[in-house]
Amino acid sequence: MFDHFKERLDRHTPQQIALDYPEAGVLVPVTDRVSDPELILTQRAAHLKTHRGQVAFPGGKRDLSDHSLEHTALREAHEEIGLPPAQVQLVGRLSQVVSRHRILVTPYVGIVPHGVSLTPSPDEIDAIFRVPVSFFLEDRRIRTDALGFQGHTLYVPCYQWEDYHIWGLSAVVLVDFLNAVYDAGIDLLEAPE
Repeated sequence: MFDHFKERLDRHTPQQIALDYPEAGVLVPVTDRVSDPELILTQRAAHLKTHRGQVAFPGGKRDLSDHSLEHTALREAHEEIGLPPAQVQLVGRLSQVVSRHRILVTPYVGIVPHGVSLTPSPDEIDAIFRVPVSFFLEDRRIRTDALGFQGHTLYVPCYQWEDYHIWGLSAVVLVDFLNAVYDAGIDLLEAPE
């Protein structure tokens, strides 16, 4: 599985965005479960100033001490969900996205052990949950949101897993992952029929 992910992501040409915005790195953690890998997501704490209660991949803003955005993603995942960097095998990068607060976000895909023990940081995270990749490949979206970005409209799926809604920037990153690794064919530039 690692080889498949790495091979697919090596062939993927992630979109670079040339904007002078503050940077962030996020981790797209995928379990090494061979039969049906899972994506690990978080629900941000309800008391946060921005994106409160929203579903997100672990990550955050780059610190001056971070030597790379990969380091930022790993550091933030460790701080937010207790995922030790040594437990993550980074296999590739996805396309950059811009948050509505004008943060340039670079996502990195990392393979993690299926049974890894995770603990949410109460300062930042209310919940950690896992969703089988197969759920997203069925494209059982509950709606499609039309979001404007740099003069274009993106048609972004919103998925519901249990009580969690996966939408917005997290869904854009998710779709890039599904298209790059699984040829899901989810088109963000065309409105679904």
